[in-house]
Amino acid sequence: MQRFILFVIALVCFNTSNAQTYNTYYGDIVANVSSSNVLNDLTTFENFGIKELGTTALTNTQNWITARYQSLGYTDVVLQPFSFNGNTTNNIIVTKTGTVYPNTYLIIDAHYDTINGPGTNDNGTGTVLLLELARLLKDVDTEYSIKFIHFSGEEDGLVGSTYYVNNTVIPQNLDIKLVFNIDEVGGVNGMTNNTIVCERDQSSPASNNAASAAQTTILANCMELYSNLNTEISFAYASDYVPFENNGEIITGLFEKNESPVNHTINDNLANMDATYAYEVVKGALGAALEFSVAYDSSLSIVDEQFVSVSVFPNPANKYITVAFKNPIQTPVDFKLIDVQGKEVISKTLTEQSEKIAVDSLSRANYVAVFKIENQRLIKKVILN
Repeated sequence: MQRFILFVIALVCFNTSNAQTYNTYYGDIVANVSSSNVLNDLTTFENFGIKELGTTALTNTQNWITARYQSLGYTDVVLQPFSFNGNTTNNIIVTKTGTVYPNTYLIIDAHYDTINGPGTNDNGTGTVLLLELARLLKDVDTEYSIKFIHFSGEEDGLVGSTYYVNNTVIPQNLDIKLVFNIDEVGGVNGMTNNTIVCERDQSSPASNNAASAAQTTILANCMELYSNLNTEISFAYASDYVPFENNGEIITGLFEKNESPVNHTINDNLANMDATYAYEVVKGALGAALEFSVAYDSSLSIVDEQFVSVSVFPNPANKYITVAFKNPIQTPVDFKLIDVQGKEVISKTLTEQSEKIAVDSLSRANYVAVFKIENQRLIKKVILN
């Protein structure tokens, strides 16, 4: 029973919104993005030097990244070794567990290797973005689990991400909600950097393209809601989301609008990019991550049963339940019935004051009925016998 009660508490801030409007709770978190953190981390990344496979610079960067997550309090930090052309390197995989869907993952990824130069833009900007998101998401409750993944070997042909898909995603049948890829988002110094490109899947296999387009629209909306940037939607290509895309996963990503003319050279440094632009990208990406992971304010209290104007009966129930509201519904109510493993077994929008819902096909067990009514989230325990 205690486990069930804790599960109920974790569900109180259920969110089913598909249309993006400014969320003040998300906005308050985004307001804590630190421009000095972004600048300092870009400087540190640059100072490690050229991070090609087999170099001390790459190993030092790996150690810096893992130490940062550990200092933030993350405990699930895994190095995944792989070899390429005689060199062994590591993907860095950090997991934050969701409260409702612990086995379904939002993957936020960026590569940390570089080629021919320090790669402050390509892809220090993505690396630093992940670190700042991880800092601000650490103590935020999210319905979905998040994996922050720093891939190595991207510049050698997406080697690290391909290895991860072939050796983790496929054999574990990993349940991935979305892959959110960040690659080269620093803009060009001296240019007007006011637009970010949001990338969607337009390639084969086509089965995941519509879902990618929908998620990329959400991404673009969030970028404009939580940063001062405009957005442009384009196609995904040549980055670490491609192995996931080829495996049928839903992908989206960010890339700079003004493409650096010095990437993959010794001049890919802080002086040739726009750190203020990168800071705005971090803000928008954090808003999107909060949206994709369904973050919620766990400080909101459960509404006491005596004040709830929703009745669910009969309870215990057998073939059906009736959901009845004390007053006529003025706006639609989002409703979900969730089992003790966190799986949605019924999801619908209620528009009538009283509605009958069939439950005869469900297993006889305890469930949680979760309602979202405007800004309130209400819960009821439902027993089927």
